[in-house]
Amino acid sequence: MTGTFESLNGNPFYVRRWGNPSLPPLLMLHGFPEYSGAWNTLAPELSQHYHIIAPDQRGYGQSWTPEGVENYTTSALISDMVALIKQIDGPVTVLGHDWGAAIAYGLAMFHPDLVSRLIIANGVHPVPFQRALVAGGAQTAASQYITWLRQPGSEDALAANDFDKLLGLFSADMDLSWLSGERLKAYKLEWSRPGRLRAMINWYRASPLLVAKPDMPLPMPDMPLDRLYVRQPHLLLWGTGDTALTPASTQALEEFAPQLTRFEFDQADHWLCHQKPVEIARAILDWAAVQDNAS
Repeated sequence: MTGTFESLNGNPFYVRRWGNPSLPPLLMLHGFPEYSGAWNTLAPELSQHYHIIAPDQRGYGQSWTPEGVENYTTSALISDMVALIKQIDGPVTVLGHDWGAAIAYGLAMFHPDLVSRLIIANGVHPVPFQRALVAGGAQTAASQYITWLRQPGSEDALAANDFDKLLGLFSADMDLSWLSGERLKAYKLEWSRPGRLRAMINWYRASPLLVAKPDMPLPMPDMPLDRLYVRQPHLLLWGTGDTALTPASTQALEEFAPQLTRFEFDQADHWLCHQKPVEIARAILDWAAVQDNAS
């Protein structure tokens, strides 16, 4: 693994890389509250087949962290990765987890010439997710933390008592045994960088997603449905023990991703890339081989 600072749209971003640069490029996008080091377990399992590029996204880790919620709109975050892919001389395969999935979907939908294949690990497409958030059911209840995070000062509450509340939110009744020892120290180091927690939460504050109150549905907002299609081959990896994202969050995803393949892991949850790196890598490589044979 190598890590270097690279300029994206004139701003400094820290980027980790694995594998020979001559191999096909795979862009890996982390979510909340992680950083590019989140791929330290999965990336080596894929580095014999891909040149892996994993940035600290805007506001995370060692990358550019501007002030202001307005700097964390989805379009701004996508623009960072557009710049990175153009430097790689794409197109690339993109893998996104959690919030990284939102950026991965945006790249695939709005910049299809830059994305050859899309892999999502426990992440959501905006339409099925928004439908579930306003329905007032299980996903609405599971996502009430979003409303709390958007409140002023939530980052201070998360940081208190050595990030006790953040770790509780991170686990959400899921298996966090992988986050301990030196790995936990590394995460706390990244969370402790000036302004980082506020910036990470600003991703939620800038998001247009509507979250209903439990059992109090809201009307589905207007969305540009005709622009929200994934035309590329799409693999969805899903840990079935996820308590943050319920099955409703991917219901009818096939409407927007006609080349979708689903692969479930019964002994994993939202943090499946940490819990099952060997199995995740095998699923990706097997799927990619099928796609190659079909080309």
